[in-house]
Amino acid sequence: MKTLYFITGSQDLYGEETLAQAQKDAEEIAQFLHEALKDVVDVKAMPIVRCTGDALNICIQASGDADCVGVIMWMHTFSPAKMWIRPLQALRKPMVHLHTQYNEKLPYDTIDMDFMNLNQSAHGDREFGFVCTRLGIAREVIAGYYRNPEVLAQLRRFAEAALAVDYSKHLRVAMFGNNMRDVAVTDGDRVESEIHFGWNVNYYGIGDLCDLVEEISHEEIDAKMAEYSEKYTMATDDIQAVREQAKYEVALEKFLAKENIGAFTDTFQDLHGLRQLPGLSVQNLMTKGIGFGPEGDYKTSALGAVLWEMAKHRNGATGFMEDYTYDLTAGRELELAAHMLEVPPVFAADKPEIQVHPLGIGGKEAPARLVFDGIDGDAVAVSLVDMGNRFRLVCAKIKLIAQPAPMPNLPVARLMWTLVPDFATGAAAWIYAGGAHHAVVSTALQTEDIRLFAKLTDTELVIIDENTTLHTFEQQLALLDLTAKLKG
Repeated sequence: MKTLYFITGSQDLYGEETLAQAQKDAEEIAQFLHEALKDVVDVKAMPIVRCTGDALNICIQASGDADCVGVIMWMHTFSPAKMWIRPLQALRKPMVHLHTQYNEKLPYDTIDMDFMNLNQSAHGDREFGFVCTRLGIAREVIAGYYRNPEVLAQLRRFAEAALAVDYSKHLRVAMFGNNMRDVAVTDGDRVESEIHFGWNVNYYGIGDLCDLVEEISHEEIDAKMAEYSEKYTMATDDIQAVREQAKYEVALEKFLAKENIGAFTDTFQDLHGLRQLPGLSVQNLMTKGIGFGPEGDYKTSALGAVLWEMAKHRNGATGFMEDYTYDLTAGRELELAAHMLEVPPVFAADKPEIQVHPLGIGGKEAPARLVFDGIDGDAVAVSLVDMGNRFRLVCAKIKLIAQPAPMPNLPVARLMWTLVPDFATGAAAWIYAGGAHHAVVSTALQTEDIRLFAKLTDTELVIIDENTTLHTFEQQLALLDLTAKLKG
């Protein structure tokens, strides 16, 4: 289990009795938070900070602890913030500043200066907050009584985002083949991706996978077929095509485990040695948290794995999706999102069917794939694009809807949704922002989650929601471009 350090600030001036009480209070708060968040992270109380040396030691310890994904900072008393400058400069983990206090209510009848000296977070947290702002430290500030359900919900959101950031820093991505020829938005600077997000993205020849495919035994294929039979409805007589996908998935699982890979891409332009484009195999892998991007889209692949990690303690679905085509009936505009094969069945409204159909692209045999209609509900669509001098996250609120009519001749999985605030605004804003035709869609995450991840990774973010107007949105984009140029 990963850990959040609970760090409490004070100073030497108050004497041992006050500092001992502050330590006791801090440990009680940390234990309460631990119990509230233990399904996500452990919360560990650290020794109370009295001076620069204490603070520096704890910040260095947190930065070097592989199990520590972030820190909760709280100033129980006043804690002169110049003593925090070097420690904060040394801190390399996400921070949440919890502006709370040990007591919920004031003891109006008994309050005295001893109480005031001990319980002055209103004083100490403002001092600490100033130096964080002066240093330009990106952090989350949560204000309120620590037992308040809304405060706990915000702390849980921070913990999940911190876990995603930690996962991101260790993510390895495999590209079977390269980016689809002549396609711009799926391409990107892989070196900068590692500098910025921690993603180690490398090319692997499709032959590396083909060699493994040839080694898969009939028994391994049979075991995978049993998994398919349990999870999905077999709606084809072409069992050999399905077994071919089972073989691919077993080989992919072995490759990903051997290379410690959490996300991967392929492309129909580089399938030498494979009889089919991986379809069912990839769809099933995505149900296990493996990120995927078609046509060499490593950014969507990695983002999918990271957002899956962020959402894994929640109800809802998270996975790859592609904008495909529209129903432009005036006032009732809908988007049909799909892909030629690789839509994850986490979005299935009913039990998916395994079907085999010709692909019509890539020149290979008809691949087995999962076909289903999608779920409904509120969701976000998130796209990561490389703007040349920085990365940009585009996050749009969408509303998934039940498919309004059957599509008996469309042999792929699909979702349908409406855009927010309306079709014309939502579509235009996405295009103005440079959003890709690939995205990660999630019914488990909200715009607040994406905002927090963007903040903790220092990534530019634009949000398209019910308050978006194109005039203001274009002004925001222009200001972001100007800011990036000034920074450059």
